[in-house]
Amino acid sequence: MDEPRWLDEREERAWRGYRRMRRLLDLELARELTQDAGLSEPDYDVLSDLSETPEQRLRLSELADRMLWSRSRLSHHLARMQQRGLVSREECPSDGRGSIVTLTPAGRQAIEAAAPGHVAAVRRHLIDLLTPEEIAALGALTHRVVDHLAGDRPARTDA
Repeated sequence: MDEPRWLDEREERAWRGYRRMRRLLDLELARELTQDAGLSEPDYDVLSDLSETPEQRLRLSELADRMLWSRSRLSHHLARMQQRGLVSREECPSDGRGSIVTLTPAGRQAIEAAAPGHVAAVRRHLIDLLTPEEIAALGALTHRVVDHLAGDRPARTDA
């Protein structure tokens, strides 16, 4: 077995800093989203993804892929969102196997009310702390890593 390529001091500092930053940033953004809008991060992700589609609806399997969740986990979360009137679910008319998730008027209102505060928090806790050059570098490196990881994910074959 090959010897691991241990991180040097500079690499380890960057890695540990990234992990700490990610945890703290996620925690603060989630806290503010819940406090200000009464939404969890998954609630916001579902509502945001649905609101960005032309018909404000997606197949459950496609939404699960976007969120990197299993269909079962998403289905349970959607049931709670349905109880709050944020989304509706119906059978897919084209095949009967899948479900279509639709943004309700209450869900549209919730995302429209939450988005300005969430964007302000993202700015306050990340974007406004960076220079334009750092924002460009952050965009480049995040897309490089996402492209690499997305390329390693097997394509889904289920509906």
